[in-house]
Amino acid sequence: MSKDITSPAENFQPSPDVDAALRPPSFEDFTGQSKTIERLSVMVGAARKREESLKHILLCGPPGLGKTTLAHIIGRELKREVRITSGPVIDKPGDLAGLLTNLQEGDLLFIDEIHRIPKTVEEYLYSAMEDYRIDIMIDQGPNARSVRLEIPRFTLVGATTRVGLLTSPMRSRFTLQTRLDYYKREDLTKIVLRSCKLLDCPIDQEGAKELAGRARGTPRIANNLIHFTRDYAEERADGKITREIACDALELLAIDSHGLDEMDKRILSTMAKNYKGGPVGLGTIAVGVGEEEHTLEEVHEPFLIQEGYVKRTAQGRVLTPKGWEISGFKDGQSSISDQMELM
Repeated sequence: MSKDITSPAENFQPSPDVDAALRPPSFEDFTGQSKTIERLSVMVGAARKREESLKHILLCGPPGLGKTTLAHIIGRELKREVRITSGPVIDKPGDLAGLLTNLQEGDLLFIDEIHRIPKTVEEYLYSAMEDYRIDIMIDQGPNARSVRLEIPRFTLVGATTRVGLLTSPMRSRFTLQTRLDYYKREDLTKIVLRSCKLLDCPIDQEGAKELAGRARGTPRIANNLIHFTRDYAEERADGKITREIACDALELLAIDSHGLDEMDKRILSTMAKNYKGGPVGLGTIAVGVGEEEHTLEEVHEPFLIQEGYVKRTAQGRVLTPKGWEISGFKDGQSSISDQMELM
């Protein structure tokens, strides 16, 4: 018998009720990502008609775009339970066996950051995904023996921000691999208006556009900005978010009209001032701005590249004309000319 429940698995910390309420409950309510939504709707609809378990799905893309939300929607559409965990939590085969044996027929197992599962554990997933069984080794040495565990047919929904770190055998076992891209400003504006309505937060169209334009194409960031701007509007104004109030609140957060924060600008100015716009290695930039290389690569660089401020080359990162303009320094050609005049 199917279950109309979406519950977190062990070791998963659920979002606060107010944030969970902002998640769209169905494909129809989900804004943006039209290709991904269409693909998922086709698979879910067909599985529901055939009364079969859904095939395995891999969702990839930057953080905050809705991968976890889509897993909840799939479970709700299929009226199945969703067990949620993350790759780093599953550090030995016994952890995986515990998760899989507690599933019911047709349930969904959502693994966030699936690329961070240890390789030794990943190999156990192969037989689980294909044959719905796992062989666990018991004891060691002469007493070692293999125990086969049969598991119910389930659906693995994997989410990753770095699909390139997944091995080819793992990727090939997902029937659907679909990527979520950054949102357009129009779609983010709709999301902002919907979130504010659910939060009972007055906002006008121009205020929503301003928040959407500074949210870096990411709904999670947009919702975070809404929370702060709502607090600002209640504390410094009459409680309604207008374009002026949104601008004032986001300036207080040091987020400019392009969505760039203090670290983004520091990266651009450091590249321009210290390295003549590049090419320069990411590690060198990280030292120059006093931030971890991994943080720059995962948090700041994707947005800077997508928006055309920086480009990645074989020699290193290079400022574009757009990046030079934001940096406040002369472009590369002017810098070279200045150097030649001094020689």
